[in-house]
Amino acid sequence: MPKSTDIKIVEAKFSTEEVPFRTPLKFGGRVMDSSTLLNVEVIVETRNGKQGIGIGSMPAGNIWAWPSSVVSPEDALKAMIEFLEEAVEIANICPEVAHPIDLMYHISAEYHFMAKKLSKRLGLEEEIPELAQLVASSPLDAAIHDGFGRANHINSYNGLSSEYMTHDLAEYLDDQFKGEYLDQYTLRDPKPNLPLYHLVGALDPITEADISERINDGLPETLGEWIKADGLTHLKIKLSGDNMDWDVSRVVAVENEAAKAQAERGQDTWCYSLDFNEKCENVDYVLDFLNKIREQTPAAFDRVQYIEQPTNRDLKANPENKMHEAAKIKPVVIDESLVDYESLLLSRELGYSGVALKACKGQTESLFLGAAAQKFDMFLCVQDLTCCGYSFLHSASLAARIPTIAAIEGNGRQYCPGPNKKWTRSYPGMFNITDGTVKTAELNGDGLGF
Repeated sequence: MPKSTDIKIVEAKFSTEEVPFRTPLKFGGRVMDSSTLLNVEVIVETRNGKQGIGIGSMPAGNIWAWPSSVVSPEDALKAMIEFLEEAVEIANICPEVAHPIDLMYHISAEYHFMAKKLSKRLGLEEEIPELAQLVASSPLDAAIHDGFGRANHINSYNGLSSEYMTHDLAEYLDDQFKGEYLDQYTLRDPKPNLPLYHLVGALDPITEADISERINDGLPETLGEWIKADGLTHLKIKLSGDNMDWDVSRVVAVENEAAKAQAERGQDTWCYSLDFNEKCENVDYVLDFLNKIREQTPAAFDRVQYIEQPTNRDLKANPENKMHEAAKIKPVVIDESLVDYESLLLSRELGYSGVALKACKGQTESLFLGAAAQKFDMFLCVQDLTCCGYSFLHSASLAARIPTIAAIEGNGRQYCPGPNKKWTRSYPGMFNITDGTVKTAELNGDGLGF
């Protein structure tokens, strides 16, 4: 039955913005020194004529979303920008008047065919992968959800019940969710604060001895400086996955420096997440690594909160990569492989015990996957794509509305803090970090909350 709160898209438009990095970021054997923000603005209108303007923004993240041996990063970025342009064109001619979930369901139904056609037209040697499609279109998804809330003068997370949605979750997932709506898996108010995961990238200096030349831009540079300045209690360590000695020594070095800095500030509890960016050949590498960490630095082993996707993202092509044994030791979360409900079900079969939600995979998909992960009692975290400015606030608002989220990442402040400046005055608790947490209570406005 139609709802008066349903919206139609009056106009959608997009733009791009180049963001230089203050320091390079290395992950999965690749180095980034800049990113391109994809920005979308939509005007929406309810059935009874109320209008709202919604905004979405996300880094293109092509190096992460589309690591290819046959398509250059430049061509991948170009294709992702054109993919968003075409998604915006589809939104502009979309005749539907519906809830944002259904609007995105309708629009995203075109993505597979669109990606095929676009890849052929651009002469690419491989099709735009599903993850890259999700990342490219995520600003449009966010803008539609944001506009819906603003047009109806509600927080968008409070428009997920049967009062606003036409269909229950069984329509989008399966019959296990019959009679259930997304309001059962989201909070009506954001959590007041969340611990912030700080990234220790492979190129990042841990001690003063690791710095050849200081940036001297007023921000911390060594790990110890960051811990003291921001009161950090959560550290995410990037690892190589194909160099055991380096990986073990990296964790030991982080533990030594963190212990020193935390002792100086009187802090005795902190934790780590470990990210191999799919570079491990198999689960045996993970098991050997964990054994060596436990032997060499038991304290660091105890601090490990979870491990991110250690092996290849193509689960179907690598069914031998089962995580059951590793997941008995620490939660192992699915990340790059997670693009839809089907991939979540497959990851569970392969032994993954947790889910990394990312706003860059789309607001709609993130809400579905967050609900499913809770249903199946999986470990949940929200990670970012070096999100800055608006995109970081979006990522944080998502984390603050999912009940079981353990912490949030936010490394834009380390690598590309420029776009944060215009938001800092309005949301100081999100960008001025002093006790290792972000003050997500600030994200309680209409739309996506900010």
